[in-house]
Amino acid sequence: MSLTNRKKNNLVPEPALRRMPCYLAYLKLAQKEGLKHISSTLIARDMGVDPTQVTKDLSYTSIVGKTRVGYEVEPLIGVLENFLGFTVVDEAYLFGVGSLGKALLHDHGLKQFGLKVVAAFDVDPEVVGKTIEGVPIYHFEELVKMHEETAKIGILTVPVDKAQDVANKLVEVGIKAIWNFTPVRIKVDDEVVVQNTSLYAHLAVMFNRMKSE
Repeated sequence: MSLTNRKKNNLVPEPALRRMPCYLAYLKLAQKEGLKHISSTLIARDMGVDPTQVTKDLSYTSIVGKTRVGYEVEPLIGVLENFLGFTVVDEAYLFGVGSLGKALLHDHGLKQFGLKVVAAFDVDPEVVGKTIEGVPIYHFEELVKMHEETAKIGILTVPVDKAQDVANKLVEVGIKAIWNFTPVRIKVDDEVVVQNTSLYAHLAVMFNRMKSE
């Protein structure tokens, strides 16, 4: 999501924002299957969401479905992509080129959702100076001298004990949003957007639910 759209959407409940990309993916599959119109009832049935919730979520985009017809699939896809900021590509720096960092650099799907990694940073001499999927990897110390008001987003995949220090440096050079993949809840100024995505937390939930079966 672009920073501009993120500010525009800050009054939209986070659960609704989390569901919208799922609606978008569903609609694109429906489009491939040749559907021209789709109802909130059908979306709800296939996605396990209440129909009124679907209607409410989509209402934040100002698009309105037609009675007994539903939503036009193609326009709704366009509205959702624009609302979520996926039509504008924001540049990002990635910090920590370990296994997860490398996986993200290989993920070509990020650009489809409005995010392009233009540089990566690490301190490991085994990776510094190399290029992965066209993304150059620099030593972390080079961040200050090469940062020229380009990337505003930092992707954090560093070791746990380095997370806060690296986050502090990102704020110092002007990063406005941090996508944090570490299990550490970093502390930054209120004006910096932080999105925590802990793979380990979701893994713990999955294991717990498996044991309760």
